[in-house]
Amino acid sequence: MTPLERIGLAALHRIDPETAHGLALKALQAGAAHAPGMVTSDRLRCSLAGLDLPNPVGLAAGFDKNATALRGLSRAGFGFVEVGAATPRPQPGNPRPRLFRLTEDRAAINRFGFNNEGMEAIGARLKSRPRDLVLGLNLGANKDSEDRAGDFARVLTHCGADVDFATVNVSSPNTEKLRDLQGKAALSALLAGVMQARDELARPVPVFLKIAPDLDDAELADVAEVALSSGVAGVIATNTTLSRAGLRSRHASETGGLSGQPLFDRSTRVLARLSDLTEGKLPLVGVGGIGSAEQAYEKIRAGASAVQLYTALVYGGLSLVQEIALGLDALLQRDGFTSVAEAVGTGRAAWL
Repeated sequence: MTPLERIGLAALHRIDPETAHGLALKALQAGAAHAPGMVTSDRLRCSLAGLDLPNPVGLAAGFDKNATALRGLSRAGFGFVEVGAATPRPQPGNPRPRLFRLTEDRAAINRFGFNNEGMEAIGARLKSRPRDLVLGLNLGANKDSEDRAGDFARVLTHCGADVDFATVNVSSPNTEKLRDLQGKAALSALLAGVMQARDELARPVPVFLKIAPDLDDAELADVAEVALSSGVAGVIATNTTLSRAGLRSRHASETGGLSGQPLFDRSTRVLARLSDLTEGKLPLVGVGGIGSAEQAYEKIRAGASAVQLYTALVYGGLSLVQEIALGLDALLQRDGFTSVAEAVGTGRAAWL
């Protein structure tokens, strides 16, 4: 982290977290945020569901919900970026405060509730996206929708022409009963509708499924079965957790989804189990608690073909993207791997 970045983060941490996040996005929009630049190499270049990535270090959905900072993010060194979640109609989300820093735990709790400007506003911004950015859109459902399953397909139909991949997000804990859509029958029906919408696009894009870290073994087995049979391109594991085990912060009792360091072990176990259940037939994206190159590497060795960051950026700044990519390249070289793909799943057994 640069001294200027350290000063900037310290200043942001003195104000309300959601306000600070908004200021960070405005700095990216204005080109005033630190832009570490792209790190790539023959070892780091990889393929994810047919998408060619300069490196496997991506940005998770939720950071840029409304796709307002795409140009700044394209210069931040991410191998790919996911924006959203987008819902068909704009919605304000839950009342503030709804984002809490857990500094002692290097974590965060949010209960945003899919606040976003809706697919029309977001879709308009996607049309002017930087073309050298591998860009995905997280699909969501309106809280008061009478057809939540149909909402995912509607957003994909509206925005699909201007993204490289889409993610079905049925794993947020902040929209009542949304996680019920992870059940076998409901998930099969939902994905059938989304895949039909995908197939009707002029340029069909890969569709990923994002799951919760709180699924038990039977539920995870059902998800794996549905994912394999539905035609999705891969699974993102995982979203935030409802667990509060081991937290020290005064905000530990806040309701919402927990992200950051405390999620690492739980999400990595789910990732490894899913890799085992799918027998490597589906590419997986590892997300949850990654704050170092070593942790990114552990996700890959547990079964991930690529990884995503979010909460760690609150504590490490954008320079963390470059640090993780450089460190990951060195770890692959140290262990004799010539590519990310060679390392995928090589340490899975340790998490089972």
